[in-house]
Amino acid sequence: MQRQAIGDTNYGCKLGAVSEAFDSLLAQVRACTVCAPHLPLGPRPVLRGRPSARLLIISQAPGTRVHDTGLSFNDRSGDRLREWLALDRETFYDETRVAIMPIGFCYPGRNTRGGDLAPRRECAPRWHARLREFLPAIELTLLVGSYAIDYYLPCSRHRSMTETVARWRDFLPECFVLPHPSWRTTRWLRDNLWFEEEALPKLRTRVGRVLGPQALNPTPRSAPCPRR
Repeated sequence: MQRQAIGDTNYGCKLGAVSEAFDSLLAQVRACTVCAPHLPLGPRPVLRGRPSARLLIISQAPGTRVHDTGLSFNDRSGDRLREWLALDRETFYDETRVAIMPIGFCYPGRNTRGGDLAPRRECAPRWHARLREFLPAIELTLLVGSYAIDYYLPCSRHRSMTETVARWRDFLPECFVLPHPSWRTTRWLRDNLWFEEEALPKLRTRVGRVLGPQALNPTPRSAPCPRR
């Protein structure tokens, strides 16, 4: 009993040291101003997660509402993504279970066509590998949108996003590739019914295995994604 108690104390000390080091890195990320001259709303890195997280969501970059609130996927795209995963907000935002790390941590601004600009290229190479070292418990990584897919699956760059997502089985069990859940995906979903009929049931099963079946929302509902 005494040996086990000592072991538990050592283990707790190690966890505390890891958590402290992770918090220090997060503070560095959130204080980053490397891209400040290019960000119309200024830098506000948005990411979340703890070293115990088992599901990692790698997305594109925050939109204006996420920038304003500082909460990942706190918009209609998040509503749709949670519906795809069959997760309620409480589980989705439980940092001890779900980590969210976009390719670009700050809102990049808008292009001349009215859509958001691409994530800044400086962000992922500077921070992702360092952050992922503190996420050893990850069992499933979701690559959400073409920027995340292209960065982590460079071999897929010569294919369209549809072709890559259609090959979702090839990337299991470590990764699951998804289109971005914005309103722009509504037509894509209508044109690719296989995604909801074949891919989403498998996705929800994998998420359930990673987070535990009690995490799944048994009656997910998809909120409409209006045009911005």
